Amino acid sequence: MSPRSSAQLKTKAPPLRNSAPVFAALGDETRLRLVAVLCAGGALSIAQLTSGTDITRQAVTKHLQVLADAGLVRGVKVGRERLWKFESARLEEARSSLERIARQWDQALERLRLAVED
Repeated sequence: MSPRSSAQLKTKAPPLRNSAPVFAALGDETRLRLVAVLCAGGALSIAQLTSGTDITRQAVTKHLQVLADAGLVRGVKVGRERLWKFESARLEEARSSLERIARQWDQALERLRLAVED
């Protein structure tokens, strides 16, 4: 890697580093499905999240913990039950990171197009 590329990575890394746990958490099909269900259904219990599926409560609990560690969901104690709800802020940060990367690619492609046309 050239020194310039290395320096660019260092200056661009912090915002992307913050989004890496979100992308890692969403890289699993079960967790992605849980996020989709929580987005559509509001706060739900583990029993509600496992209803009609072949996923055990223990497995869902582990997946929810990964999502919580990434800041995508939050567990709220209601009486004896814990309800899980979607937290959109971290997903918005990750979306912004992807948009920034897309702009960088667009700029690089435009520079390439101009170089080829010259």
